Amino acid sequence: MSKISSAIREINRLDESAAKDQWMNRIHPLVKFIITVGYIAVVVSFDKYDIIGLAGMVIYPIAGFMLSELSFLECMKRLRLVLPLICFIGILNPLFDQNYVFVAGIQMSAGILSMITLILKGLFSVLASYLLIATTSIDKICYALRLLRIPKPMVTQFMLTYRYITVLLAEVNRITQAYALRAPKQKGIHFKVWGSLIGQLLLRSMDRASSVYESMRLRGYNEDYKYMRERIAIHPKDIVYLLFWAGIIVLFRIYPVILIIGNFAGGIFR
Repeated sequence: MSKISSAIREINRLDESAAKDQWMNRIHPLVKFIITVGYIAVVVSFDKYDIIGLAGMVIYPIAGFMLSELSFLECMKRLRLVLPLICFIGILNPLFDQNYVFVAGIQMSAGILSMITLILKGLFSVLASYLLIATTSIDKICYALRLLRIPKPMVTQFMLTYRYITVLLAEVNRITQAYALRAPKQKGIHFKVWGSLIGQLLLRSMDRASSVYESMRLRGYNEDYKYMRERIAIHPKDIVYLLFWAGIIVLFRIYPVILIIGNFAGGIFR
């Protein structure tokens, strides 16, 4: 299976996961979206040396994977292309920051500490985003965006881009397969034909976009796309879920809970 076919399959698997009838999937999309955005904002707000406080924020991804019954190993497999980029973000910090800081009474290199902190920030943010996408369909996410009064053209563009990214990938797959059949002994695509192939992809994409738009117009599209057929009611469990995680996130942001628990446990077992 080619890499493009594998990418299309992974997107379809995410859609299937978001369509499951599980407890986490039934939480109101606006609640999950607010929690995800708030969690990422709080994670990013930690100081570059506050690794102990940041480590406590792992509670949300862990709980999210348990409640949604998602496989963490499968998540890491799907994010295998993103994780190296996350690690690369702070890889030069040890070279530029050669000071030393004390963490819980232990002297550490400030550069290495800030590098680990940046990696954790990126990792936690990506995991939170993955939990949202894997438990919420694109229609529900767009519905939540409209409830937040995000401009309709932006939401529609976002939705159509996600919906038809698989169509674009399928066109790329067909072009690469046709090229491979015409050059069976060549590995990859020669750089001399990159321009012509990209031009063909652009023309095919424009033709397909025109066909899609005409089909939408024939089905009654009048610039007012209904992201959900019916309004999704907010139930008491959604409010409790929102307040619970809001309280947990704020608590872990204000207090170093892991350090407090460690000191408490150390005092008990002395």
